[in-house]
Amino acid sequence: MAKSTFNTKGIGTLLKNASQLEQAIKEDKQDEIRELTNHILLLPIEHIEANMDQPRKDFDDKALDELAASIKVFGLIQPITVRRLHEKAYQIISGERRYRACKRAGLSEIPAYIRIANNQEMLEMALIENIQREDLNAVEIAMSYASLIEECKLTHEQISERVGKDRTTITNYLRLLTLSDKIQEAVRERKLSMGHARALAGIKDNAAFQNSLFNKIVEEELSVRALEDLIRNYQEEQKGAKPASSSKRLPDHLRNIQDQFSAFFGAKVTLKRNDKGTGQLIVKFENDGELNRLIELIEEK
Repeated sequence: MAKSTFNTKGIGTLLKNASQLEQAIKEDKQDEIRELTNHILLLPIEHIEANMDQPRKDFDDKALDELAASIKVFGLIQPITVRRLHEKAYQIISGERRYRACKRAGLSEIPAYIRIANNQEMLEMALIENIQREDLNAVEIAMSYASLIEECKLTHEQISERVGKDRTTITNYLRLLTLSDKIQEAVRERKLSMGHARALAGIKDNAAFQNSLFNKIVEEELSVRALEDLIRNYQEEQKGAKPASSSKRLPDHLRNIQDQFSAFFGAKVTLKRNDKGTGQLIVKFENDGELNRLIELIEEK
């Protein structure tokens, strides 16, 4: 197996193994434990295990191979961070991608910072450290925030302090989790931007309209501004609409169809249907320019 080659100017501070830390733990030398956990230690790679609660779930095989090739030549530049379970078992807090690449590169040891933490502290550290990564997609970040709230019992304010983001940013991410699975998957695959997803998440209690707009984004490559304009127009029209009496209220499946037409045309659409199944579809426009836009849209389809 390949030897690990960790490059650092402070190579003299690098410990060859974790035996000193283990001895300090056995003797309950708290000052020495704190000192040693601030140093980088080399751990046997077989003593390290992944964290099942790792916020990041998607790892690109090609990118892992490229990192492994780099590690073979230059060694691991940035140590991973692990939690000590016992003398020969350490669980990853951050750095699973690096750990996987090191395994592919055939390293027998890996440089790591060791933390002494309980399960709650471990989860909080893992989530917070992973949130700071640049390669996480927006849904993974949102799920990490949700875990900090649900499992670590942190408030939005506490999360804001820990990750250095304002509360509005955290709220915007959390709203992504209200989107349909199809839309979330598009965000995961980076086929849909955070800006598009945030705008769609602002549509409440209307999944049909939300999904219709999503399809429109994909098909027509709508900009975020164009999407926001469509949503704004729709919401303004909904506010100005007179409430229908209960006797004339459309059934839910027809309301969904009406909303889909409204999203398609980017204009107010009224669907009317009687008990015999006959009716009409009315598309509202304000001027000749709007009418021409609707005609062009129909001709394109």
